[in-house]
Amino acid sequence: MGTADFDRFSDPSVLIMASLAGGAKHGYAMMEDIEAMSGVRLGPGTLYGAISRLEKQGFIISLESEDRRRPYNITPLGADALRKQLTSLSRIAEVGLQRLAMT
Repeated sequence: MGTADFDRFSDPSVLIMASLAGGAKHGYAMMEDIEAMSGVRLGPGTLYGAISRLEKQGFIISLESEDRRRPYNITPLGADALRKQLTSLSRIAEVGLQRLAMT
């Protein structure tokens, strides 16, 4: 397995909410931001499927559209869920890196 195969471990929901933590964005802007932030390029099907699930969970909301692009924003519930997830991932990364240093 090459390092590119690790992209499959990148959760689109976390990437989307991390992007929206920086401010409201429409789909294409999220795809660009996520790629710049993580090196992961989400396809439209993956992006909009995850957006739909996040909206149903109350983690993000769609905003009024000024043109044909619909912007989305993270909700307080979503920000709390993202904070918890990133804290957990941070702990996992810290321990994993420490263990790698011992090998």
